Amino acid sequence: MSATASRRTGDRVRRDPPRPARRAPGRARPRRRVHRRYLVRRWAVLGSFAFVVGVVVVVFFTPLLGAHDVEVSGTDQLTADDVRAAAAVAPGTPLVRLDTDEVAARVAQLPRVDTVQVRRSYPGTVRIAVSERTPVLAVQAGDGVHLVDGTGLDFSTVKAAPPGLPVLSAPDQPSRAAAAAAVSALPPALTALVASVAATTPVDIRLTLGDGRLVVWGGAEDSARKAAVLGPLLTRPGKTYDVAAADFPTVAE
Repeated sequence: MSATASRRTGDRVRRDPPRPARRAPGRARPRRRVHRRYLVRRWAVLGSFAFVVGVVVVVFFTPLLGAHDVEVSGTDQLTADDVRAAAAVAPGTPLVRLDTDEVAARVAQLPRVDTVQVRRSYPGTVRIAVSERTPVLAVQAGDGVHLVDGTGLDFSTVKAAPPGLPVLSAPDQPSRAAAAAAVSALPPALTALVASVAATTPVDIRLTLGDGRLVVWGGAEDSARKAAVLGPLLTRPGKTYDVAAADFPTVAE
């Protein structure tokens, strides 16, 4: 008998249409599972991509993780508002896009600032730590008293010199810087004894103590050694103490 069944009806033969071949049992299900896994993976990838894009937008382009507070530490004569104004951090600036080096450079323009550090503190704080310059000498001028730090930098002008700060007389910046280096090498106990400093040149520095005694310092070289020698030397009676040659100090009446 042929694969196609036939039937006779009267004089006509009716052939049944061929039946489709049956698929092997169980083959359709694996294909459907594979398709479902493919869809799941595709939607998972799309979802992950959308999540990453959302995080990037939130972090980089919205104020959600932006600068909402600027905390300042380390100020003495400056105020926190002085530092904030110099920092010029726009409220809401995304922290990840904040250029901390630029902020630090702006704060460093304040004459009283010696060092500055800027860091981000998530979710929304900028922390600025400053250290102010320490005056070691005072220079009398027509517009007031100029404060000079250990590098010889004139960083501030005040009406009156702080108590105990030696007064400097120097004709130029190199002489001023040499005198500042000399005084900076003194321990606090000896600095408190100095009333004034005269530096006619960078290699001719003289310290006048509050009791009138004179210290011939010479140049700024070997200042640490000179300071170490001067302490014991001042215990000897005399009026002039010469430490210009630190290894051969002298005392004169």
